[in-house]
Amino acid sequence: MSVQGTCDPGFSQVAEEFEANLATRGEVGASVCVIVDGEVVVDLWGGQAAPGRPWERDTIGHVWSCTKGATAVCAHILAGRGELDLNAPVVRYWPEYGAKGKEATLVRHLLAHRAGLPAFREPLPPGAFYDWKLMADRLAEEEPFWVPGTAHGYHALTFGYLVGEVVRRVSGRSLGTFFREEVAEPLGLEFWLGLPEEQEGRVAPTIPADPPEVPPTFYVRAFTDPTSVPALLLAHEGGFMAPGESDSRAAHAAELGAVGGITNARNLAGLYRPLSLGGGELVSREQLQIMALTESAGTDAVLAVPTRFSLGFMKAADNRYLPGSDSEGALLSATAFGHAGMGGSVGFCDPPARLAFGYTMNKQGAGLGINPRGQAMVDATYRALGYRQLQGGVWYI
Repeated sequence: MSVQGTCDPGFSQVAEEFEANLATRGEVGASVCVIVDGEVVVDLWGGQAAPGRPWERDTIGHVWSCTKGATAVCAHILAGRGELDLNAPVVRYWPEYGAKGKEATLVRHLLAHRAGLPAFREPLPPGAFYDWKLMADRLAEEEPFWVPGTAHGYHALTFGYLVGEVVRRVSGRSLGTFFREEVAEPLGLEFWLGLPEEQEGRVAPTIPADPPEVPPTFYVRAFTDPTSVPALLLAHEGGFMAPGESDSRAAHAAELGAVGGITNARNLAGLYRPLSLGGGELVSREQLQIMALTESAGTDAVLAVPTRFSLGFMKAADNRYLPGSDSEGALLSATAFGHAGMGGSVGFCDPPARLAFGYTMNKQGAGLGINPRGQAMVDATYRALGYRQLQGGVWYI
């Protein structure tokens, strides 16, 4: 498959890995972008966006949980302005949220996957994800699965409504509007939480992952114990996870702050570019330090594998010692933060390295972290920067 774009000679390893993804690793269509010192050193795309349709420079796609990084940026912008106190109870901004033992939940608990609301005990009506008020009301009424702040478990689908409702209450704007006006438009990004209909023709539809030989423990629990949190998470989501639904016009138009972002690698890396330079147009250096600090670490109460999060972002986690698809983590440097999306897309920054990175694709992998295709390009990027890898998977200079 043809690869187009530009690549600085010093980052030729990234191009080689990208070409190998398409040639031998099952990639269908993808884009990768690396920005160092604010300058684009890799901007490549290739493969097929859909049968008979090549992946073009302006092709965009669904980046799933990479969206959480965009939502977290919105919260940190408000925190940096002094409009949102991350240590305050959520009820200061969202009074209805205090029901059923949640009155002491802090804003930082929402960002760090410590709120105890990764799923719903009862089914949601069809199309619930497209009704923001319904989702916010249901979360406000829900009883947490653990005492908020005492454990962490990935809020895969609820994160966007939890953090996004706080953004809405504080700013007076919907999450998608805030992101557009405060982040995407000022930075010149083609990155949407709520895709305009006129952009639909550019979207590369998602291709589901092939069944893995050894599935993640999360899915094993979901399909063997219908009372488990993983089972409730997947069953009580109003049909959003049904085959093909995430590519519907309704899904693209909705402001899904956990899993609905649509963009490509150039613009995903562009989101992290100011952060890689010390905060830039988005936040102060002081706020940037808060964004990078690890807040949650250890075995995830939902995913059942070790995960690490700062306030809204994934941190490095080496799970290579685990069997099968559980082995996917995030092999980054200790100072990096960002977010992966279901199937393997990833965007992150590493401020000491002055690095911003983005990778998007349409063919999903089966794991829950950065899959081997994306990790190969992350590894090549760090090697090109002169980093070495510790035994624990962390890259260091």
